Amino acid sequence: MNTTTAFLRKCLLAAFLICQVSVVPAETSPPDPLNSVMWKEMHETLLGGGPVVFDERVRVLVPGDAEDSMNVPILVDATALGNVSRILVFAELNPIHRVLEMEPVQAVPLIGVRIKVQQATPIRAAVLTDDGVWHLGGGIVDAAGGGCTAPSLGSANQDWASRMGEVSGRLWPGDEHSRLRVQIMHPMDTGLVSGIPAFYIEQLEITNEAGEVLTRLFLHEPVSENPVLTLNLPQAESVVVRGTDNNGNPILAQVRSGVM
Repeated sequence: MNTTTAFLRKCLLAAFLICQVSVVPAETSPPDPLNSVMWKEMHETLLGGGPVVFDERVRVLVPGDAEDSMNVPILVDATALGNVSRILVFAELNPIHRVLEMEPVQAVPLIGVRIKVQQATPIRAAVLTDDGVWHLGGGIVDAAGGGCTAPSLGSANQDWASRMGEVSGRLWPGDEHSRLRVQIMHPMDTGLVSGIPAFYIEQLEITNEAGEVLTRLFLHEPVSENPVLTLNLPQAESVVVRGTDNNGNPILAQVRSGVM
């Protein structure tokens, strides 16, 4: 074998090896600690396939068993992370995956809410930090099911329409933050019940006395009827809650410290 032939063979072998390496699929979705069959799809469809790390600093408190599939309490706490720009809560085996999104702005990256679950499902919180990485925490709720396909109870009440959009709440001042607990009267229909279209609160914005935005919330159909939200906000004597539902109905109320 002459020198030229040997050199050409080495070049072809190197090119072959490069091609072999390039077609090896990249591991874009890290191993799931909850072993969910839906995780890879959720990573692609909800998180855009972006950088993800499963992070114990994202705490998602959920009951092991749901006593009421239409009212499952969850608490998402990402206070151990810094520079949080967005929180996305989703239930993987619900027919509607997205539950709630939060832009903390000036608020603590923590939220409590009640949601509907259709069946036993992983419930996750994906927390986006300023470096573009999603930090995930989650838990599994066991449920008898049917929470997303049952009609709202309030719709059967004759005076529900007169109370729709009514806001009640209270601020508790603390050493560093004010804790807000607010309830909004709304059926939060998923659209999955025959003859009942989707009808739910789409977005809320909470501002302080000076009109500064403290946090923004984007609600989806799986949030429970008459949503109850718990938040930690910068200290304030009062806040304004405003928003709209998917039919354009306005929500507007002022919540004062110590007032229900």
